[in-house]
Amino acid sequence: MSEGSDSRLRTGQTLLAIMIIALFALIGYKYLPKAVDPEVSNIPKEIQLTYLPADFNFDMDEEDALQILNNPKRYRREFDGMVRDLNMAILNHVANRMGLPQKVKSRLPEEYDKHHDYLRNIYYEEFLRVQDTSSNIYQVWYDNRFKNAVVVWYEVASKYTCYLVNNVLGNFVPQKDGAFYAKGKKVDTPCGIALTEALAPLMKRMEERAAIEDFGRSRGILQERVEKMIAELATYEIRDKKGLSKQFQTKVWGFSVSSTDVEITAISIMKLGFRLDQYFNIDINNRSKLVTVNLPEPVVLSHEVYPRMEQMDIGWLREIKSEDLNKAFNVLRQEFRQDMMETDAMDQAKSKARDILNTMMGPLVASLGNKYKLSVKFQGREGLPDDYRPRGRFDQAEDKPR
Repeated sequence: MSEGSDSRLRTGQTLLAIMIIALFALIGYKYLPKAVDPEVSNIPKEIQLTYLPADFNFDMDEEDALQILNNPKRYRREFDGMVRDLNMAILNHVANRMGLPQKVKSRLPEEYDKHHDYLRNIYYEEFLRVQDTSSNIYQVWYDNRFKNAVVVWYEVASKYTCYLVNNVLGNFVPQKDGAFYAKGKKVDTPCGIALTEALAPLMKRMEERAAIEDFGRSRGILQERVEKMIAELATYEIRDKKGLSKQFQTKVWGFSVSSTDVEITAISIMKLGFRLDQYFNIDINNRSKLVTVNLPEPVVLSHEVYPRMEQMDIGWLREIKSEDLNKAFNVLRQEFRQDMMETDAMDQAKSKARDILNTMMGPLVASLGNKYKLSVKFQGREGLPDDYRPRGRFDQAEDKPR
């Protein structure tokens, strides 16, 4: 073999060796696991999280929490604090289960605070909208005022918990196509962990405490007589009629052996208006020639429901219990209120209030001068100064600031 042929052979072997080495290097770079510093917060997207066992720890006074939920307007600051404490406890639990490093967990409060201001307002407004606090006396009568507050709180919290977890933890553990790579026993999504391991057990404890409180209060209401001075302005009335058909079954070993059919109709008379003892004042601004009447937001002042039993076919093994009928009556009452909330009834109440106040105060405003105008504004209890006291007289706004 010539010297030229040997040289070409060696060159070809060298190139082949280089190509093989480059191929193995490419495979190793693409598929072999890469070392990750556990103390960095920017975790690569392809890292596999190992879920660890952890208990949900949230030290909460259930009795205080029930009082806050029962009167969120009075305890607005405490309500906001409860929102923050609950959300932080959920985030810490999920972070522990995901095995995130301490450096990441120490940054959770700072990251959550970026969302707290708008979340606390969303929780508050949503809670008030769903709860309808003006029906508290009915919830006492039906033995479930506190339980109803817990159910509403659970509904609101569960609605936004996944959003919270994804937006806060997503800054530390990037997702791919909306999911994390994870391994371990009983692996669940961060959202699932937050709902099933943190929120649901907490709500169960609160419901158990609420049942105790409701029982005591419903028994005690039979021995109470409350006299209270009220100041209300009723402006809108809604009358409605509904029917309900209900079947109660008795089962033996899973088989229905007897049933009772009940048909109930009810007439509802609901009055909307304003509780003037919560917030009411009149300001005169001499510079702008404006008389402003400030009222609270409209609420349900009274709701009378008159049920009537249309039909009752009792089965041979079925005994109707009072709690069965109470539940049926309460369903009708809640349906009346739900229908009202889905209409423009509250706006109609505001419109009628403006008409009434213009009629009542028009001559008085005119007596101040031809240039004076009347304005009616509506404002909720929140946002008022802590030292505010309701007043029903004229205040010179420009001369005596409040």
